[in-house]
Amino acid sequence: MMAYSEDHIALAAEYALGTLDAEERAQVETMMSVDKDFAAVVEAWESKLGVLNQMVGLVEPRPEVWENIKTAIGLSGAQEALVLPDAPQPVVVAVAPVVANDNSDTPTVESANVLAFSQQAKRWRNVAAGMTAIAAALVAMIAVQAYRPELLPNGLRPKATPQVAQVQPSAPLAPATAPAQYVALLQTDGSSPAFILTVDAGTKNFTVRKVGATPQPGKSYELWIVSDKLQRPRSLGVIGSNDFTTRAALAAYDPDTVNQATYAVTVEPEGGSPTGAATGPIVFTGKLIETVPPAPAR
Repeated sequence: MMAYSEDHIALAAEYALGTLDAEERAQVETMMSVDKDFAAVVEAWESKLGVLNQMVGLVEPRPEVWENIKTAIGLSGAQEALVLPDAPQPVVVAVAPVVANDNSDTPTVESANVLAFSQQAKRWRNVAAGMTAIAAALVAMIAVQAYRPELLPNGLRPKATPQVAQVQPSAPLAPATAPAQYVALLQTDGSSPAFILTVDAGTKNFTVRKVGATPQPGKSYELWIVSDKLQRPRSLGVIGSNDFTTRAALAAYDPDTVNQATYAVTVEPEGGSPTGAATGPIVFTGKLIETVPPAPAR
């Protein structure tokens, strides 16, 4: 596959995010039609971001919403035929050769390079901001959908499973409370989440959700808890190959240690570290944040 510049990769990512204007999208689609390798780069970005989109359900709007929109913009009457504008032609930019020039008042290729670098930096900032917003929305959606589904529209609520409970009248009913819930994004930077760690404060059970981490042949990802209260990092077990891994390994730690610790993922030999200590590089880290507060006693 051809090696592409950071600007090309950022352009492909923005196309997958849907943040380009019409002219830029037309240019990307033209490049995809003539360059199969660049089309593969765009498809790779769409595959990575599609994992986040699959976890968000669809909400069907009420029938009167569209009628209200048409009335608000003055389109409630008969409409004229829609005429689409011609698609913009791809822009071909010619780069002039570098010519030595002692006159400081005349622009050179160096100034063009500075402008290109500025545009490239702006594009990467847009990509990072867009992916960070998606990651934050994903964390909030997972937490609310799992623990407070009544706050969501009907289309996004998980289907309830009917259960039959047997109540003994002679036994006194103890007040029920819902424990707090914590979530951490385990990632290298703010734009590439690899795992989502969810911790139940009541049971101290945790679940690791695989998002963007890529399996490595002959290797395993292992989760560690790192805290000033511990003499060394402690293993919480190997993260399985399935999308979800659930463990009860935090039951031995007090709540302050669990809530304030840093969680790290290392690459270890298949099956985990043979020594009980981290032997591979740390590839992802994160800290817990409270997403659902404890419910008052009922």
